[in-house]
Amino acid sequence: MAATLPILLVAAAIGSGLIAGIFFAFSTFIMSAFSKIPPEQGIAAMNSINVTIVRSPFMLLFIPVAIICVGIAVIAFTDWRGSASLWMIFGAACYIIASFVSTIVFNVPMNDALAKVSGNGSAAADLWNVYLRDWTWWNHVRTVASLASAIAFVRALVLL
Repeated sequence: MAATLPILLVAAAIGSGLIAGIFFAFSTFIMSAFSKIPPEQGIAAMNSINVTIVRSPFMLLFIPVAIICVGIAVIAFTDWRGSASLWMIFGAACYIIASFVSTIVFNVPMNDALAKVSGNGSAAADLWNVYLRDWTWWNHVRTVASLASAIAFVRALVLL
């Protein structure tokens, strides 16, 4: 297990850092760009992204990083290493709860609701405005959590 832990921490740090970068792009310019185009175009673009992303390499990163984080948390508790274990638990919790679970609980239901509208009319425009605000806010949470996770895993590596 001694040789496996650094590998897991490096994989989790890189993976959560990459996820943070993807979320950062959405938070800083993609959603802002979508807010500047007509609602029906923004809705269509976001719906296309939401369909595409679940069949993309993103999922080959997003889900395995969560699994690695569970493994890191288990190791942190079962093979206590002082402050390194605290950083491992913090990193794992940030990613699992604030990035992975919040995606399932908040962003995915908003995506599902958006998929049900045609993109035309005032109801669609109203939903789009709420979606832009709320989805982006939760995406900010996911961005910060994924970045904090990457930093925590690097810190744990330094302390090993």
